[in-house]
Formats: sequence, C-alpha cells, structure tokens
Amino acid sequence: MKKPLLTFLLISFLISGLKAQDTQWYKGNLHTHSYWSDGDEFPEMIMDWYKKNGYQFVALSDHNIIAEGEKWKTISNDSLYQNAFKDYLNKYGEDWVNQKRDEKGLHVQLKTLKDFRPLFEEPEKFMIFKAEEVTSYLEDKAVHMGAINIKEVIKPEKGNTIVELIQNNLDAIMAQEEETGEPVLQHLNHPNFTYAVKAEDIIQIDGERFFEVFNGHPHVNNYGDSIHDSTEQMWDQVNIAYHSMNKPLLLGIATDDSHHYHKFGEKYSNAGRGWVVVRSEELSPGSIIEAMEAGDFYASTGVELSEMKFENNELFIDIEEEAGVNYKIQFIGVKKGTTTSEVLKKTSKTKASFEIPDDVLFVRAKIISDKAKKNPYREGDTEVAWTQPVSKN
Repeated sequence: MKKPLLTFLLISFLISGLKAQDTQWYKGNLHTHSYWSDGDEFPEMIMDWYKKNGYQFVALSDHNIIAEGEKWKTISNDSLYQNAFKDYLNKYGEDWVNQKRDEKGLHVQLKTLKDFRPLFEEPEKFMIFKAEEVTSYLEDKAVHMGAINIKEVIKPEKGNTIVELIQNNLDAIMAQEEETGEPVLQHLNHPNFTYAVKAEDIIQIDGERFFEVFNGHPHVNNYGDSIHDSTEQMWDQVNIAYHSMNKPLLLGIATDDSHHYHKFGEKYSNAGRGWVVVRSEELSPGSIIEAMEAGDFYASTGVELSEMKFENNELFIDIEEEAGVNYKIQFIGVKKGTTTSEVLKKTSKTKASFEIPDDVLFVRAKIISDKAKKNPYREGDTEVAWTQPVSKN
C-alpha cells in the first residue's frame, strides 16, 4: 500500500495508458448507508436503485457494522415509510420478508449481504463491496473512515488528538489487510464534517492515500466557509507537504454518503450526487482497488471523460461531450516555492493537455460544465469532475 512517490507515479496513468486496450471504465459509489445503521431504506432497494442507474459497483458502508448476523428494524409509523415498506414487500414477496408486529409497531428482519448479494451481482456488470464506515469521535469532533473490501467488522479506535485518532483507525484498517491478505481501500471521509480534520492533521498521517474531495451529504461543508478551507484547498495543501516528504500524493474521491431514499432536496443525503469512475482490467475487488491505488480514476458529479492519461509528463483530458453543454477544463497545480495552488491553464475546448514544466510540483484537472446538477449538494451547483494529481517523473 505504501509505495514510494516515484514508483507510484510510474505505475499510475502511464500504466493505464499502456493497458488501455485491456481495460474499461467502471462507475461506483464508495459511501452508502442503509437500515443497517442510519440510512432509511432496505439494502436490497438501495442496490436495485444503483444497478438500474448505471453503476457497476457499490460499497455498503454502514457505521461500525457489516450487514451480517441478525438485525431487526422497527419501521417508522410515518405513512411515507409504511408505504415504502409495502413497496419492498410487493417487490420481494412474503417468502423473502420476515416481519412481525406488536404494540411497538412493525419490525422487519434485515437481510444480510450474503442473502442479497446473489440478487444483484453479475460478472462484469455489478459488484457489491463489503465495507464499513469506521466511526469515531474526539469530544464533539467526528472522524469517519471508509474501509472497503473488508472481511470482518473493524472496531473503532480512540485517540487523544485528531491525528492520533485517525492514525489509530487507519492502522486498524490496514492491519486487517495484512491479516487477510486481501486488498483494502481506506478513505478519510468528509474532513470538514464538524470541521474536525484540517490539512495539517492529514499531513501528519502515515499511510493516508484517499479522501473525499466531494461528499453529497448536506452537512459536510465541502466548500468550507470564511475561516475554513474547502476540501479542494485542503487537498492541495496536503499534497504540497506530501510532495516535499516524498510520499504518494493524496487522491480525491467523490461519494454520495447516501442516507435518505424517500425525501429529496438539499436538506437530505440522497443517492446520485457523487461517484468515482475507475479504469480497471476487470470488475473485481482486487482490480478496482489496484487501479485506484495507481490513480487511474476520476471523481465526478456528472461530467464524463472519454479519455484521461498521463504520459511523458503530459496530462491529457478528453471530455465525453453532452449536446448543449459547455465545459471548462482547468489545470490546477502548485509552482515550486509557493504555498498555494493556482489555475495554470484553462480552456473551453473539450480536449486539452498540460505538460508539467520543471517549476511545477504537481497538477490535476478540474472539469466544470454549465449543466445544472440535478438534486444538487448545494443550490446552483453544476456538474464537475476531478482527475487525480500527478507529478513530473
């Protein structure tokens, strides 16, 4: 997992470009909640939505739990949720749904991942990651970390500082990878939730590879405020430090963090707001994780790319154009001797490239469309995409 920076750069976009004929794009959401924790829908209904809406993989990542064992959910008496249960019952039938009623209301036994996986998984069409959102707190500060492709529940660790808390949980997640021999993808979730995590905290972490540059939950403060950096600003600040420390650059993902499947709007955490698109040799846990560790993916809230590669120190972008939509490509980087990122090149063309000069530490691309985002994280948002940062070999 902990590759030297130069090795990481050599195997990232370069390898993906060389293997382009043997790979394809897979769309997925790595942050999803259900009735197994604080989501408001049965996991089968959630997986059905994602599969029908063009996703190839989903991580069911409930808080400090895996969909295993026996768990019952008491369904709210609100007619919205009672009717949603009827839809669930009608879809899957009396033989599938184990339910009971008493003076406290309707109770339904939740199906396990082992139960419902066969309903949805198909080779090269759809895959469900066994995952968990390892959730811990330091006083009123929340630290949530995605653990993707785990075998068993990871108990959240504590810490006396935010840095110690993150490191302890990261170490616990990676310990399972060492024990099982199976790859585990770990990502630091919504750092601006409760404004718990700062760039200087992430800089001190050993082994952090991924974080959420975009999260669709309405309370995570992606854009910061007058006294807090946005997640994008944090991303660049961390990578300035990581570059100087010869660490692999921090990679950015977009996720739904979906909780609400019946009420919609800016007040709710709905599905379909953010995802990753990964170029992989196959739709399997190992292949998807390997490609992401190599940086061969982009994050998106709607913009699609037909090509993305980094060869001979040149980052190339080709947008999958949508009729009637205008785009801007920004190449964002950091020059040597500076402490902030800036737009180094911009264009309104749908194809563009940027060759990294000697005086630039790293560069990433942000693609901004003028297409309004449907059911946005924040009113006025348009569809965007982010590529991963790359540095000159």
